[in-house]
Amino acid sequence: MSTPSSITAAPGPAPHEHPNQFALLGQRRFGPFFWVQFLGAGNDNLFKFAFTVLVTYQLQVSWLPPAMAGLVIGALFILPFVLFSATSGQLADKYPKEVLIRFVKNLEIAIMALAGWGFVVQHVPVLLACVFLMGLHSTLFGPVKFAYLPQHLNERELTGGNGMVEMGTFVAILLGQVAGGLLIAIPGQGGMYVAIGCVAVAVLGRAMAQAVPVSPATDPGLQINWNPFTETWRNLKLAHGNVVVFRSLLGISWMWFFGAVFLSMFPAFARDVLHGNEQVASLLLVVFSIGIGIGALLCEVLSKRHVEIGLVPLGAIGMSVFAIDLYFAARGLAPSSGYTLAAFVAQPAHWRVMADLALLSLFAGIYSVPMYALIQLRSQPTHRARIIAANNILNALFMIVSSLGVGALLAAGFTIPEVFLVVGLLNAVVAGYIFLLVPEYLLRFIAFILTRCIYRFQVRGDEHIPVQGAAILVCNHVSFIDAVVLMAASPRPIRFLMDHRIFAIPVLGWLFRLGKAIPIAPQKEDPAAYERAFVQARAVLDEGDLLALFPEGGITRDGSLGEFKGGVMKILQTHPVPVVPMALQNLWGSFFSRIEGGTAMVKPFRRGLFSPVGLVAGPAVPAAEASPALLRERVAALLSAGPGR
Repeated sequence: MSTPSSITAAPGPAPHEHPNQFALLGQRRFGPFFWVQFLGAGNDNLFKFAFTVLVTYQLQVSWLPPAMAGLVIGALFILPFVLFSATSGQLADKYPKEVLIRFVKNLEIAIMALAGWGFVVQHVPVLLACVFLMGLHSTLFGPVKFAYLPQHLNERELTGGNGMVEMGTFVAILLGQVAGGLLIAIPGQGGMYVAIGCVAVAVLGRAMAQAVPVSPATDPGLQINWNPFTETWRNLKLAHGNVVVFRSLLGISWMWFFGAVFLSMFPAFARDVLHGNEQVASLLLVVFSIGIGIGALLCEVLSKRHVEIGLVPLGAIGMSVFAIDLYFAARGLAPSSGYTLAAFVAQPAHWRVMADLALLSLFAGIYSVPMYALIQLRSQPTHRARIIAANNILNALFMIVSSLGVGALLAAGFTIPEVFLVVGLLNAVVAGYIFLLVPEYLLRFIAFILTRCIYRFQVRGDEHIPVQGAAILVCNHVSFIDAVVLMAASPRPIRFLMDHRIFAIPVLGWLFRLGKAIPIAPQKEDPAAYERAFVQARAVLDEGDLLALFPEGGITRDGSLGEFKGGVMKILQTHPVPVVPMALQNLWGSFFSRIEGGTAMVKPFRRGLFSPVGLVAGPAVPAAEASPALLRERVAALLSAGPGR
């Protein structure tokens, strides 16, 4: 059972210490780490793309034909993720992360020195070995990267921090591939310049790693299991222990499946469908990378600096809509002998293709960032890196399945636009299945739409809503959607104790059942249901979760605050957790509140769209001091606190 001392905030500065996610770059806890991961991703792709160009255009290797080069290089790079992610997750939990980061950067310098020699003498087997080693380098860094962030960023910074990392990764991929292509193309000296570039970037990354702050081990007593197969299975079981986290891992892996389809098809799509040259294929990569980056950065703005998983369904919808529209935009293009970049951009018919590609990747960024933040926030700190390692394993497996699936579709006679259509439709099915399995995504999406598109919702005092530990939230009851509005204010799921009659209302009743709200009937009406409700409420607190109730016992009929009943005291007798008073402002008089003879939901848009609605949270009241009268007094004071900024 949680105690008041268990209600703690995540580490990091005050929520409003910096204005936006870009300000994190100027802080030591984030800036050096960001540039370390940026340079690492860039170097991976500088090396791989230069090598791909070398064996595709410049060398004739009988046992590695150009058509197979990209596939072999990609498979060698992914293989370590499958083999060693489980071990790397253990290492990231057992050892300080700044130590591991510096070790990985030292390893990168050694690998790039060997690769540099391979480029100079054009030794393909050595370069293939270095591809595998760089995959191992990335495998070791992956769990460290995502487990580092929640150690140094608080809940309000996680979405922005993950957005910056995702944006930086895709920009680095783009810049690395451009640099690799340009350097290897230098006549006579391309290999030498690539070698210098790879080693220089690795050394710069190591210099940045020296500034990464101390990041203590989360499980220093962990005994390493060096068997990758048993440990992989153990990690997957560990992740499966938290259903929301595990389904989020699957959701992220699906995004990599989805993205891998498009990334793998860009060269053939540019040549065979868009009738463009190599520069057009590069343009597709640029558009895709920029779209992902913008989507990742938008997450902080859209989420109002919280971990807002309501963005995930929004991202999934956009991914499907624009993947399907890409099929229609691409299938009717007139044949051509081959467009240069300028000629391709000059064709208005191609603008829709570019817009679809940019928007589907933008929504993919919106889809993935909240999932990463949710995994970091909800995973047990001592096991966080191992759970992220499990995610890397799943990502690799999904990307392999993606390649096999695309190959099967093409072999069956599907055109490239038809492959995009199939993936867009499949994305809708998979996303819908995930959201039904984990209703929290769907509920938070509804709350997101309600508080962003119907009301102009502002929250004050949200620092009083605990990010960890059990607590009871008490609030005035103004409308039939009070619970949905409260969901939008909390980064954590809330279980509601609600009047059983509200479950009979169409749609709303289904939503509350989906959200596992606890129905309660008056004791005189149904004593068994009354007692059962309190048993379930106590179980919520036993799990360390948030329980919300409306102590007035019913929705106000005149807008005034009623007397608080004693149900909260019945819970506090056995579970003395903190009680957080909250007040909903300006919902009275809206479509969902009782008005005009006690009826509700009779005049749509009664107050128009974007009418202001507020929620104010106050400091927690210790269980020993709580009483219905005191809690009502605190809620009344919050109600009279005036409108938000």
